[in-house]
Amino acid sequence: AMAGGLEPHLEALRRELRAPGPALLSVLLALLAVAITLLIWRFVQGRRSSRKAVLLLGLCDAGKTLLFARLLTGKYRDTQTSITDSSAVYRVSNDKSSNVTLIDLPGHESLRLQFLERFKAAARAIVFVVDSVAFQREVKDVAEFLYQVLVDSTVLKNAPALLIACNKQDVTMAKSAKLIQQQLEKELNTLRVTRSAAPTSLDGSATGGPAQLGKKGKDFDFSQLPMKVEFVECSARGSKGEEGDADFEGLEKWLAKVA
Repeated sequence: AMAGGLEPHLEALRRELRAPGPALLSVLLALLAVAITLLIWRFVQGRRSSRKAVLLLGLCDAGKTLLFARLLTGKYRDTQTSITDSSAVYRVSNDKSSNVTLIDLPGHESLRLQFLERFKAAARAIVFVVDSVAFQREVKDVAEFLYQVLVDSTVLKNAPALLIACNKQDVTMAKSAKLIQQQLEKELNTLRVTRSAAPTSLDGSATGGPAQLGKKGKDFDFSQLPMKVEFVECSARGSKGEEGDADFEGLEKWLAKVA
């Protein structure tokens, strides 16, 4: 029945192919367009599949290294400020065939951008870890680093998924993910305005670097970015301290989604 239904269309295609002139040319152009579309799709998919890294970014003492250790081993460990990167394969718990390479990058101001430069092209996703307890006093520094990440040309081009992990939620004074999002949007909007007003150097280039973030003429919010941005609340330490489990179910679900 299916073959019978297709026969009239096949016969029409045969007539088009036998016919000289514009009809044949239009068929060939259509086939060429399909072939080009398939090649582009395969190229894009291939590039994405080659990006298997999930970068852990954030300021010093945000809890990146403890999150890294907990995700890999489930166990608590004492950590210290990192001066180099650490990487390991993270396997999604409900699908052993799905995995990504977690890379914990140093958060020190003198190191973080050079390590980002080294690994950004391989990033399928980025976890930007925020200290929810110290956030109020660190908000400008957090926004400054996040701004540098978001205006990076490679990050903008590849548009890796971005998760803002609001860590240390086991502490009473921790700020909520909603408040952190609102404050970051406000600070990023301020940075965008000040950077766009930066004076130009003698050669005519802007001293502040790339200034356009989000949509021109509108206050910044994360929905304007080319990548999908999500916020989760988590605690690498956990509510029961060193003897208990970490509390980062939202982070694990997000990693499973991007793997």
